[in-house]
Amino acid sequence: MNSRRPKLVLASASPRRLDLLAQIGIVPDRVLATDIDETPRHGELPADYARRMAHEKATAAGQFDLPPGAVVLAGDTVVARGRMILPKAETEAEARHCLGLLSGRRHRVLGGIALRLADGRIVSRLVTSRVTMKRLSADETDSYIATGDWQGKAGGYAIQGSAAALIRHIDGSYSNIVGFSLYDIAAMLRGNGLVA
Repeated sequence: MNSRRPKLVLASASPRRLDLLAQIGIVPDRVLATDIDETPRHGELPADYARRMAHEKATAAGQFDLPPGAVVLAGDTVVARGRMILPKAETEAEARHCLGLLSGRRHRVLGGIALRLADGRIVSRLVTSRVTMKRLSADETDSYIATGDWQGKAGGYAIQGSAAALIRHIDGSYSNIVGFSLYDIAAMLRGNGLVA
């Protein structure tokens, strides 16, 4: 980005999202972590939750002292089996539960993307990838748990790590599963005159 373009702020503490953006030559001028309540609302559907989380993160970034005219990019990744939102696994028990629900089945990874423009408007997208995980044996589950790759990951797995060997099929954006659909982000930034 040249100096005449607005400053880009990434409202995410995820190193995966920062690395993904670097793949397409986007380096945010500032990275910050927003502190919002990420508890799903009663009866909230996964797609609605992903959209809301991205929107709320982009909005919450406004509480920081941002450069004049800054544009904020925020996102959220949700793993869903049917209408069920799987947690970001924080314990081994949570990770095992998630893997048990996903084993041998197809699930969705929903990526909410929100772009807060300089005038305060928020434009957003929802990206859906479908993932089929192989049926896991007890040994495969134990081996994956032992890697620790599941910690803090939606649905208890990280496709960019050793879990790649557990995935039979993907329909949709791979980068969306990692943390950001690069195609959609590039299109949103270009569509709003933020990149050439």
